[in-house]
Amino acid sequence: MKKLFFGLGISLVCLTGCSTNEKEFVSTSERNSSQTLVQYETIAANLEAPWAINKLGDVFYITERTGHIVKVEQGEVTRQEVKLEKMLSTASEAGLLGLVLAPDFEQSNEAYAYYTYENGSDQFNRIVLLFLENNKWREQSVLLDGIPSGTYHHGGRVKIGPDQKLYATAGDASNPQTAQDLSTLGGKILRLNLDGSIPDDNPFPNSYVYSYGHRNPQGITWSPDGTMYASEHGQSANDEINKIEAGQNYGWPSIEGEQTQEGFISPLFTSGSEHTWAPSGMAFFNNKLYVAALRGTAVLEFDLQTKEVKEIVNNMGRIRDVWIEDHTLYWITNNTDGRGTPGEKDDQLYKLEL
Repeated sequence: MKKLFFGLGISLVCLTGCSTNEKEFVSTSERNSSQTLVQYETIAANLEAPWAINKLGDVFYITERTGHIVKVEQGEVTRQEVKLEKMLSTASEAGLLGLVLAPDFEQSNEAYAYYTYENGSDQFNRIVLLFLENNKWREQSVLLDGIPSGTYHHGGRVKIGPDQKLYATAGDASNPQTAQDLSTLGGKILRLNLDGSIPDDNPFPNSYVYSYGHRNPQGITWSPDGTMYASEHGQSANDEINKIEAGQNYGWPSIEGEQTQEGFISPLFTSGSEHTWAPSGMAFFNNKLYVAALRGTAVLEFDLQTKEVKEIVNNMGRIRDVWIEDHTLYWITNNTDGRGTPGEKDDQLYKLEL
């Protein structure tokens, strides 16, 4: 396992115990925003456009947009085949996206996944139940189909909330007006029972829609008290971190970023009109939100109490998802997704003690 150190004002050197094959470096080219020493470890390398992290015990399951799930256990990487009922889309930003293990995964070998597929000249997203057997996954049933999918903005994150409901983020499919149309699933955060049915307490009758007015949300998380948060891509800039409440309208395309208007919810944090984070996966820890930033090429820390925003990790390229467990932050780079500049052994899974 390789350890790397980032610090301020330290020249590039080989640390004690380096070999010609596996070297450890101190680098001045990479540091966090507070310019303090940051130590992290590489857990797995040579991933292919990874998208979502799941962890159970010491085992990781990571989706790759190309259509695999990578199992990482004790440093060993196994790329598992995923047999889907529909042809996986190869469009930009599309493919096998979100994944969350079932609460009883150790007994059922089931997980929930979100993927983009092609159907003739059409393209859609669907949420499915996957089953793992003999180191291979197969689509077992469809929970929700027909989620709009355009040239871009597929959304794709799926997570199980503290209420044991399945939540999914759906982008506006490059058609902004769908975000305000409650009759469609695009530009929404969706809420399902684990069997795919509509929860009785959803805010709109007979609808999967939980919140709307979203452009391209790609991260969701909850605080211990059940408060829900989401990250969202703005148009060129004006990225957002929102507090999500049932039935609320988050404004796209009428408002974004720092703009306000009656009837719409404005974000807790925004990158502003001059900057972009392109935020993706997120996690909650110690009254702070940790968010993967693609264009921002960092893991961002949002302090909910002080409203301070800072970079915890940076200069590693595009970062797609984060996971926090036992005071440890894990993240995956996404430099092989067609928009980044892959380095040696990209993409990779890393860890950092918080």
